[in-house]
Amino acid sequence: MQTKIEKIDSHSAFAIKIIEEAAPESLPFLSFREKLSYANISHPEKKKEWASARLAIYEALQSLQIPYPGFFKDEHGKSQSMAGAGYVSLTHTQGFAAAIFHQNTPVGIDMDVIREKILSIGPRFLAKAELDFLEKDPLHYTMAWSAKESIFKCQGKKGVSFRENILLEPFSTSDQLIKGRIHGTEFSDHHYTIKAQQLQNTVLTYTVW
Repeated sequence: MQTKIEKIDSHSAFAIKIIEEAAPESLPFLSFREKLSYANISHPEKKKEWASARLAIYEALQSLQIPYPGFFKDEHGKSQSMAGAGYVSLTHTQGFAAAIFHQNTPVGIDMDVIREKILSIGPRFLAKAELDFLEKDPLHYTMAWSAKESIFKCQGKKGVSFRENILLEPFSTSDQLIKGRIHGTEFSDHHYTIKAQQLQNTVLTYTVW
């Protein structure tokens, strides 16, 4: 299974994997709790996505020489380390799974396929100020959605509206950095820098708190 691993710094790394079927014996590092979760996934595609994301975080941790601790989802749906140390975010989309880890700081990562239909749902997740600067371009809209998703995952709490509470500064489709902030919540005025890249017909974004 092909993997792209990138170290962000000495404390953090992310990995991208092509989603393929993984045999249980290729996942010996999973915790007992994770093995039960994996065994209980009945849908074949969801099983491949789940395994590929775990393989991605395992390989990202290997690049940092950090033992795999096992992960679980908290009450907000955010993945947490069973060792109680470090921060992780997982994502998958058509064809790819990815994961990011940081030893000291919350992180968020997202991947989305670029599709024409995102133009019709833009008003659901974009503020008026964002609609004013975004081109009617599926790539531009997907970058905005993915950047907001990465911010949402990084802050790690439910109840934050993409349209009302997450605001992006103007950016172009050629930009590799997107600036954004959460406002109007208990996380008011926290600013994020989101890194963006395109992989085939897919947008990848991630941010570190």
